[in-house]
Amino acid sequence: MKNILEIKTIADYFKLRNCEVLHPLVGIVDLDNVSKSGYTNMPYDGFHYSCYAIFLKDAVGCKLMYGGNSYDYDEGTLVFMAPNQTIEFGGFAPDYVPKGYALLFHPDLLLGTNLAKKIQEFNFFAYSSNEALHLSAKERKVILSLLEKIQFELEQPIDKHSKKLIVTNIELFLDYCLRFYDRQFITREVVNKGTLEKFDTLLRDYFLSDKPKTNGLPSVGYFADQLHLSSNYFGDLVKKETGISAQEYIQIKLIDVAKEKIFDPNKSVSEIAYELGFKYPQHFSRLFKQKVGHSPKEFRASIN
Repeated sequence: MKNILEIKTIADYFKLRNCEVLHPLVGIVDLDNVSKSGYTNMPYDGFHYSCYAIFLKDAVGCKLMYGGNSYDYDEGTLVFMAPNQTIEFGGFAPDYVPKGYALLFHPDLLLGTNLAKKIQEFNFFAYSSNEALHLSAKERKVILSLLEKIQFELEQPIDKHSKKLIVTNIELFLDYCLRFYDRQFITREVVNKGTLEKFDTLLRDYFLSDKPKTNGLPSVGYFADQLHLSSNYFGDLVKKETGISAQEYIQIKLIDVAKEKIFDPNKSVSEIAYELGFKYPQHFSRLFKQKVGHSPKEFRASIN
């Protein structure tokens, strides 16, 4: 059985790193100041977080496992963890020396703030480790400046302005990460188009097989898994490349296949619905009319 350490509070992580806790709900660890023995002699196989954790990794040699994939962190890489996620260690290089920073904040810090309302918009907290954000030199400077502002507030006596200023800077940090991820999607356009082509092939093969009858309608998660991507990253990739959600993309392809099947007068609408993976024919008819503007029967009558 793997030995997973529960990181329930900011203090849990800071105690592990022998760092002083300046605020019970948020903190920054300068990994350069963590002793090497604190890493190489750790008896744990991974951490399970009950808080948000963001890691800026500036050193190679640290391999982590997340979402079934391993990732070797290179210079200027940001990795995001949401509460109730587990990250496993895949081993350390013999001469590994940690570099970078860790920003942790508890969900309770966000209570009553604007960030509490929009935190779910930052899908990258649910990305896999192999979908980490790689920063340019200029982007890294922006991130470091925001960490510096947060650390400055943590070192001041807590007053009525503290929470607002800390959370505002965390929100700005995340907004910049959203922008940098958009840039990363653009710079990986060729790779992304290749992923879309594979997605199209998988969609076509799915509907040509018996899978709809046995497994039902295909989900976004199914194709993300086939492409070795997290559902959130895959969904964001499709949206940025096509302008529509992955679910909408699947529905468009489904309707295209449905039109071909409806052209066959020997098949009833119910048979077609079941062949496409619908449990109830009325759900198919409703979706078809919503997308095409006519019911399956009306569409059949118009083409025959």
